[in-house]
Amino acid sequence: MARRPAGIAAPLPRQAAPGSLWQPVIGSEAIELLRHKRLSDDGAAAIQESAALILGRCLPPNSNNGQRTGLVVGHVQSGKTLSFTTVIALARDNGIPLVIVAAGTKNPLLAQTVDRLLSDLRVNGIPGPPRWLHIRNPDLTSRQTVEHAIEEWRDPTVPLAEKATLLLTVMKQHQRLENLNSLLQVLDLTGVPSLIIDDEADQASLNNRVNQNAESTTYQRLVALRRHLPCNSFLQYTATPQAPLLINIIDVLSPQFVKVLQPGDGYVGGDVIFAENRPYARVIPPGDIPAPNNPLGDPPGSLLEALRIFFVGVAAGLPTWGPANPNRSMLVHPSRTTDPHYQYFQAINAVVGEWRRMFTLPEIDRDRQDLLEDFHDAYRDLIATEPDLPEFAAIAANLPRALARTFIREVNTRGQRRTPEIEWNQAYAWILVGGQSMDRGFTVKELTVTYMPRGTGVGNADTLQQRARFFGYKRHYIGFCRVYLEVAVLNAFEAYVAHETQMREELQTLDDTGASLAGWKRRFVLDAALTPCRNNVISHDYVQSSYSDSWFHPAFVRMDETTIALNQADVDAFIQGAPFAADTSFRTTKTAQRHDVCDVPLRSLIDDLLLKYRVEDADDTSNLLGVLLQLGEWLKDHPDDTARVYNMRPRFAGNRTISAQGRITIGGLMQGRTDAADAYPGDRAFVDRARVTAQIHFTDLRVAGQRVRERVPILAVWVPADLDLTWVAQGGNR
Repeated sequence: MARRPAGIAAPLPRQAAPGSLWQPVIGSEAIELLRHKRLSDDGAAAIQESAALILGRCLPPNSNNGQRTGLVVGHVQSGKTLSFTTVIALARDNGIPLVIVAAGTKNPLLAQTVDRLLSDLRVNGIPGPPRWLHIRNPDLTSRQTVEHAIEEWRDPTVPLAEKATLLLTVMKQHQRLENLNSLLQVLDLTGVPSLIIDDEADQASLNNRVNQNAESTTYQRLVALRRHLPCNSFLQYTATPQAPLLINIIDVLSPQFVKVLQPGDGYVGGDVIFAENRPYARVIPPGDIPAPNNPLGDPPGSLLEALRIFFVGVAAGLPTWGPANPNRSMLVHPSRTTDPHYQYFQAINAVVGEWRRMFTLPEIDRDRQDLLEDFHDAYRDLIATEPDLPEFAAIAANLPRALARTFIREVNTRGQRRTPEIEWNQAYAWILVGGQSMDRGFTVKELTVTYMPRGTGVGNADTLQQRARFFGYKRHYIGFCRVYLEVAVLNAFEAYVAHETQMREELQTLDDTGASLAGWKRRFVLDAALTPCRNNVISHDYVQSSYSDSWFHPAFVRMDETTIALNQADVDAFIQGAPFAADTSFRTTKTAQRHDVCDVPLRSLIDDLLLKYRVEDADDTSNLLGVLLQLGEWLKDHPDDTARVYNMRPRFAGNRTISAQGRITIGGLMQGRTDAADAYPGDRAFVDRARVTAQIHFTDLRVAGQRVRERVPILAVWVPADLDLTWVAQGGNR
C-alpha cells in the first residue's frame, strides 16, 4: 500500500473554483510570505487567491500517483516569480514535501531566482526547526539529506512544524538535470507528492528536435525527471506561451490547464510604452545602426540623446537615493554577439569620460556651454512626461556627480567563464551593455532608458517579447522612461501588443471557466512579419495567413458519415431559420443556375453556421479558425454588420468529382462561367464584395465516377479586403 506523508491540511470549506481538483488551505507560510513582501491588502489577497487556484488545479496532496501539467501566463517583468513563490509556500502549508524549481540556463539567472526564493520564503535566519531544506543543483551527494527529510514527512509522530519541505533548485541545463535525476532514481518516492516549477518554460524545456523525430537533451532530462516522481504536478511559468500552446497535445509537457496572471496596478506594458502617440518610444535612424558597411565609429546621435536623457534622470533622482528610489539603469542591447557589446561599451565610456572632463572646464567655456544646452534639450524632452522634474539649474548642478557615480558594465561572457553578476547596492546608476544574457529572466533594476540598435532577428514573436526588459512595475517613474528601437522592431512590438491582447483574452476565458486546454483551438492574431515561436518545437504544422478579397472553403470534403450528418443537420437548421428568398440578380430557367439569398447579422453567420461547421483536415481547421478569427476581430468594432448568404442551387442535385484522397479545389467546387446566349456568370459572381459573403453548396461526391458521399454541405466564405488581419492557427490539435 502506498505511503502518504502525514500532516496534510484540510481544505477550506468554500466552493471550489472552476477547474479545481481540491481546495488548498491558506496557511501561515503563505500569509507570512506576503506580509514579508509588504504588499497592500488588496494586492496580497489577489496573489493569494491566484496561487490557491493554481495549486488547486494541481494534483491533491493526498494523491499517490499521476501527472498534471499547467501553464501560468504572466506579462514580461510582471511578478511571475512572486506567483510561483506563493504557490510554493502554499505547497508547504498543504503538506507537499518536495518542490523542484528549474530556472535559468545560465548561473546568473539561476542565482537571481534562488536569491529571491530564499529571501521571500525566509529560508535562513528564522530560529527553530528549519521549515525549508534548500539544495542547489542537487546530486547523489545529497541522498542522505533528502532521504531523511522524506522519512520525517512519512513519520506521523513528527509535528508538521518540524518537517522541512525539500526545496531543490536546479539550472535548466542537461548535466545539472541529469545529476538531479541520478539522485531521484535511487530514492523511494512512493506516495510522495511533488511540485515542479519550470520558470521561463518556453525556453530550453521543450523538445527542439521534434521535427527530426528525436528528443533534445534538456527535454529528455525533464521527461525523465517526471518519470522518477510517481505523483507530480508540473507548472510552466512564462510570459510568452506561444510554444507551450502549440506543441503536440499528447506531449508530456503539453499543458492541461491555464492560469492567466493579472499584473498589479503599477505595471507598465506594451499598451503604455507603445501607445498611439508613442510618448516613451523613439526611433533609431537607419544611419545610426551598425552594419558591415556601416561600422560603429563615433557614438551616433540617437545614442548620445539617449545617454543625455538617462543622465538627466540620474541627476534628478540622485539626491533622494534610498529604499524608495534604489537605482536608475540604462540598458544598451546592440546584438547577440559580444564584439558589438565591447564597441558600445568603449564608446559609452569614452563619451562619459569626455563629458566629465568638459564639466571641469570654466563655466564660460564654449564647449561646456554647448554640452549644457544639449542636456537642456534632454531636460525639455523628459519634462513632457515627468512634469515634476526639479528646475534645470538643480539638474545641471547634479550632472557632474551623476556622471561620476554611474557604473558602466559589459554583461556577457567575453573573456571570462561566466556572465558577471550586478551588485546593485554598489551604485545608484548603472549602464549595462549586453545581449542574450539580458534577454530573458534577467531583471534590470529601475530601468529607465533602453537603447536597442538591432533588428527583429528571425522574427519570433516570443523571442522579441522577451527582450522587453523595459516593461515592468514602473508606473511611479514612467515619466523618466524612454525606449529607442529600430523602426522595424518598434512596429513589431506594436503588432505584438495586439497579438498578446487577443491571445490573453482567449486564455482568460479558459481560465475563468476552468476548461481544458486539450479542446482549445490554437489561434492567434499575429503581424505578418512575426512567427509565433521557433518552429523546431512544433510537430503539427500551423498556418499563418490572412484572407483578403478571397474565398475560403475546405479542401478535404470526403469526411466521415457522422461528421457529414452533423453538418447536414446544422446547415439545414440555419437555412430554415434564415429569411431566404429567390435571388433575382441573374434570371434563368435552369435550376442548376438558380439560387436563394438572404442577409443576416454577421454575428448570426458566425454563431449559427460557421462555428458549428465541422472539418477534419488539419489545414482546413487552421484556415477555418483563421477566418473565424478575422471575422470575430472585425465584429468587435462593427457589432451591427450584416453578411450575405447564398443557398446555391437548392432545387438541383449537383455532384462534384474529388480526388482519391478526398480533396477538392476552388475550381472544383464552384461552377465557372458559360458561353451560352444566357451566359451564366459563374458561382464566384454571387458575392457582395463589400461584405462578408457565405455560399452553401450541397453536392454529391464522386471518385472515378462512383458516388462516395451524398448531399455533402460545403461552405465557401468570401472575406473582403477591409477585414485583412494576419493570424496564426494550428489545426492538428482539434
